[in-house]
Amino acid sequence: MTSLSVPKCPVLDPTGASVHAEAAALRAEGPAVLVELPGPVRAWAVTRHSVIQKLTNDPRVSRDSRRHWPGLADMPEGWPLAPLALQNSFFNFYGEEHRRSRRRVAPSFSPKQVERMRPQVKATADRLVKELAALPPGAVADVRRDLALPLTITVICDLFGVPEHLRRKVGTGIDRVLDSSLGPEEAMAASDTLYERLGELLRYKRENPAADLTSDLLLPAEPGDEPMSEAELLGTLFLMIGAGYETTVNLITSAVQALLTHPEHLTRINEGAIAWQDVIEETLRFEGPVMHMPMRCALEDIDLGEGVVIRKGDAITIGFAAAGRDPQVHPRCPESFDPTRASKEHLAFGHGPHFCLGAHLARLEAEIALTTLFAELPDLALARPGHQPARLTSFLINGPVGLEVIPHPA
Repeated sequence: MTSLSVPKCPVLDPTGASVHAEAAALRAEGPAVLVELPGPVRAWAVTRHSVIQKLTNDPRVSRDSRRHWPGLADMPEGWPLAPLALQNSFFNFYGEEHRRSRRRVAPSFSPKQVERMRPQVKATADRLVKELAALPPGAVADVRRDLALPLTITVICDLFGVPEHLRRKVGTGIDRVLDSSLGPEEAMAASDTLYERLGELLRYKRENPAADLTSDLLLPAEPGDEPMSEAELLGTLFLMIGAGYETTVNLITSAVQALLTHPEHLTRINEGAIAWQDVIEETLRFEGPVMHMPMRCALEDIDLGEGVVIRKGDAITIGFAAAGRDPQVHPRCPESFDPTRASKEHLAFGHGPHFCLGAHLARLEAEIALTTLFAELPDLALARPGHQPARLTSFLINGPVGLEVIPHPA
């Protein structure tokens, strides 16, 4: 089965309006399904847990579209997926180039280093939750806007030394680039604007070096080495700052929504029957913050069985959030949020050589945000019970646009 032999294929909804239903339909159809992505680009969508594990750990699959994807030659200017697929960082590098570049930042995200950040994260969470606690009875707040977003953007920007005057600009720039519903001209403008902001950050850090990761990246990795190119610096900042807050914002917001929708689980937490870590892992399984992640490319023909062969040069997109709801892994009610389930296996942070460096930090931030919020505001309630908040307009990331709550119900 090749892309040329299939005249029609499903089109992934770029607005992400029904990502889980869409993924379930694809999963049922086969180990990989040829779909159309924005561009338009044909790619094999992979949504089964076992197949995702197989392909993300297979050296015959590359993330480096510049080197290995023949279809890149046909992409017009303003290709909406270019900011991710062509990002010049270890996110897309292959083999030894990937390992070398990843080593530049990996030590800063080790479990030991992340744990040292706990006091800083807790201080920020305390400040934000106290602001929520100061609201009068009946007042409405937004968990995403007032807690999850400012917490995560503060932590990652402190780590990379982003000055206050650039933080909002960089954050909104990344949000805009991840909106997969944008047309070509809008997508190109969003990408240009983001890289201008990141360029401002590099200029600022060259003039004001400090003990932060951006300043470290401006230096050679070892004495005598060449420093990173400007393109790789910009790509690495996009990757680390973007992934360092966007996915965790969705994790925290989705966890609060799930707990307030199912308050019986809060009771179990208070009774000691389940732990906060159970809630976090179940949220990662149930509402993985990253849905479809293009682009990968087959370096050889790959036979997945069931009559599906991904041919050399074919593009691949991985549905990481879909893996958590795979009934082959979770046969008991995979579409239900249940932190008491014994297995919460998921691939929310990826798999294989490109496993997310920020996984430990994301879990730490979620733990601190949730424990601080519910300890300070035990009566916290949804402002609109039964209402499903609008989703982010993206098939790339997964989460609610906002979550209105009442810190002190009247």
